[in-house]
Amino acid sequence: MATERLSMRKTREILRLKYSLGLSHRQVARSLGVSAGAVGEAVRRAKLAGVDWSQAEALTDEQLEERLYGATASAEGDRPVPDCPYIHAERRRPGVTLELLHLEYLEQNPNGYRYTQFCEFYRRWLRKRRLTMRQIHRAGEKMFTDYAGKKPHIVEPSTGEVREVELFVAVLGASNYTYAEATLTQQVSDWIASHIRAFEYFGGVSEAIVPDQLKSAVTSACRYEPVVQRTFEEMGRHYGTAILPARPASPKDKAKVEVAVQVVERWILARLRNQTFFSLDELNERIAELLEELNARTMRLYGESRRALFDRLERPALKSLPPERFVYAEWKQARVNIDYHIDVHHHFYSVPHGLLHEQVEARVSATTVEIYHRGVRVASHRRSDVRGRHTTVSEHMPKAHQKHLEWSPSRFIRWGESIGQNTAALLQAILADRPHPEMGYRSCLGILRLARRFGEARLEKACARALAIRARSYRSVESILKHGLDRTALPQPSSPSSNPPLRHDNIRGEDYYH
Repeated sequence: MATERLSMRKTREILRLKYSLGLSHRQVARSLGVSAGAVGEAVRRAKLAGVDWSQAEALTDEQLEERLYGATASAEGDRPVPDCPYIHAERRRPGVTLELLHLEYLEQNPNGYRYTQFCEFYRRWLRKRRLTMRQIHRAGEKMFTDYAGKKPHIVEPSTGEVREVELFVAVLGASNYTYAEATLTQQVSDWIASHIRAFEYFGGVSEAIVPDQLKSAVTSACRYEPVVQRTFEEMGRHYGTAILPARPASPKDKAKVEVAVQVVERWILARLRNQTFFSLDELNERIAELLEELNARTMRLYGESRRALFDRLERPALKSLPPERFVYAEWKQARVNIDYHIDVHHHFYSVPHGLLHEQVEARVSATTVEIYHRGVRVASHRRSDVRGRHTTVSEHMPKAHQKHLEWSPSRFIRWGESIGQNTAALLQAILADRPHPEMGYRSCLGILRLARRFGEARLEKACARALAIRARSYRSVESILKHGLDRTALPQPSSPSSNPPLRHDNIRGEDYYH
């Protein structure tokens, strides 16, 4: 059976989750929305090529693809299938784990399946028996997140309108330590901001996040291969955690947060039913007070509070927060136009001109626009919301365009002054005579280049004649030089007194007006 060929972005993320975070094949597959077989194939190719995560991180997409898909796979022979009924019976004995049973299996079958596939056979057998397995949550392993079904509300002070808002809930698996806050929407920006504040409230990061398959977390919901939303995935990478979406219509996958939502609705939301809040900040301030009380309450099952369990079990197991907070950004695909710019929210940003017509990705934050081509950043601009305008880096332009960018009226006039005052005066007259100075750039450039053919002295005289006869164009100056008119005397301006007054019966004359 053919194995699916993954993009280099997903292949790179598979190696990070496997080698850096140590996740299983199935966890990686759920996080990235790919099959477990595809994960295994990517890891196998990386091993054959001798590529670990530190090496993969330093390679470009093209280099990584060449390293991985240049390797050849070794053929596998027939291997004995694990005895699943025996495995299940042995697991009931104290101290017997799947890892131990796998080692015993390999002792009997040296060419047997590796640990991941061994476990996969057993899980498939369990699913056929329709058994329900109680989840055991390890400290620092998972943070479960979701929105409550019941919603708080705020009142608009100016209109008195009652507006429903969302209630975000996050809970740690081992301690049940809970975080809750109200947000205006369930959109991606609010969803990610809530996760960031949850991490900061907990003071650390879990190994994985288990969200529901809402649109802000998963762009393509699927029981087997969900596609994680791009910015949400990027946030997980920033905090060094994996995203493992719960299966649709499978509350057992996120039972912790299902219970946490009920607890928050009963112990926080119900206590707000008779209170009125006129802003989101005011509402969240009250939620924070009640949240502290909730986490300090003793749980009957455990005989300890959520905070006590968190301090004892969970806090030491959490990963440290990164030095910098994640900066929210949206991703947008675009194609480079003929003018080597891309359109991002109706403003145009330049990329290197060699990427003409290429497909690129733009990462758009509140302050910057970063442009990537095949995983490599090729441009970075300060964000502008001015519609229809261009933001251009001169290094992105072809050489000819860069030279044109350097042109300006003052620069042309300075070039003219280096030849003579008449040349500078003619150039200034040409630029002033056009509706826009740029319309005269080429005429000025052509006149200046005539000095190469005829010399600067002749050009200066030709410009003087052109000024005298009011001939303000490149063709006129070139004609003067070609016909040698610059060597003749300049025409003398006619004196007003030299022309006799016109006499006619129908002309009144100047005396009429006195």
